[in-house]
Amino acid sequence: MSNLPSQLQNKVLEIQKNELTEHIIYKKLASIVRDNSHREILEQISQEELAHYDFFKSLTDADIEPDKLKIFFYVSITRLFGLNFGLKLMETGEENAQETYESLRSVSNQVEKIIQEENTHEGQLVDLIKEERLKYASSVVLGLNDALVELSGALVGFTLALQNTRLVGIVGLITGIAAALSMAASEYLSTKHEDTEKNPLKASIYTGITYIVTVAFLIFPYLVFKNIYLCLSWVLLGALAAIFIFTYYISVAKGLPFKKRFLEMAGISLGVALINFIIGLAIRKIFGITV
Repeated sequence: MSNLPSQLQNKVLEIQKNELTEHIIYKKLASIVRDNSHREILEQISQEELAHYDFFKSLTDADIEPDKLKIFFYVSITRLFGLNFGLKLMETGEENAQETYESLRSVSNQVEKIIQEENTHEGQLVDLIKEERLKYASSVVLGLNDALVELSGALVGFTLALQNTRLVGIVGLITGIAAALSMAASEYLSTKHEDTEKNPLKASIYTGITYIVTVAFLIFPYLVFKNIYLCLSWVLLGALAAIFIFTYYISVAKGLPFKKRFLEMAGISLGVALINFIIGLAIRKIFGITV
């Protein structure tokens, strides 16, 4: 039986469950990564979490079940968005548990050691993990940002000037493909003359593919629906959603502030769209376009 007060017992049990859960998560992640050095890092962290669990178990004298939902969530997120993103997201969650760890300092001297490991050692190990997709993050940002700013603005202008969704979709698709090839070529030449570890061809492919995917996403409703206001709403809301998701991904994976980056990119995209909205109306009136 544990000699801990009931309130403290509950806190220790919470941490004990968390340590066991993370032990299993890291173990599962180690089994799915291909890089041997990554696997070794994850196995080392997993063993540390198990040691932490065993210590807290010695205090509570209780067997508990891991959080299966949390295990499923983080393993799935990592499979979908990459190892670095999944681990950084986990580390963010662990920061929220630091207050609970701090309240247990008086329980044992061992707790102090565990706190230090949670604060420093795991973070240092995670920082060793580098992924190719993050190396080329700037190329992806270039493709996404340019596609959102240029094409969302152009589509708004085309929509107001032509007021024919099918025609706007075709014109936007041609414009988008041409711009994607141009951006990919520019990224290739730019990267080739930079002092960087990035491969110029891969950098151009990341930029081009990101641009094309964004183009397809924004143009899709114009090729399916006939209501111009529905299509306009899709472009504006879709652009904001894409900016939100990607900015959040980069912010978590690279440890950057989210709010400032999101507002800056969203403001630029919407600002360009507004300017093109005005230009589209002006062109329609000046040239008397009726389609």
